[in-house]
Amino acid sequence: MTEYKVESLIFYSKLTFDSKHILKDTTKAIQEKFDEYSKEGWALASTDAAKFGYAIYYYLYFERFV
Repeated sequence: MTEYKVESLIFYSKLTFDSKHILKDTTKAIQEKFDEYSKEGWALASTDAAKFGYAIYYYLYFERFV
């Protein structure tokens, strides 16, 4: 049997001269989620992202076999 879980992360754009600030912030946060879930036996199955105003929503879909 396969068990599924969704983790959503929200990041907001900010005024800065660094055009890659969202990329730097998201990379660190997403890696932390991967590490957290992999310790519990979860594997990344899929991802999705959506933009709304100044926010970017990332959806991480994990699965594990029970």
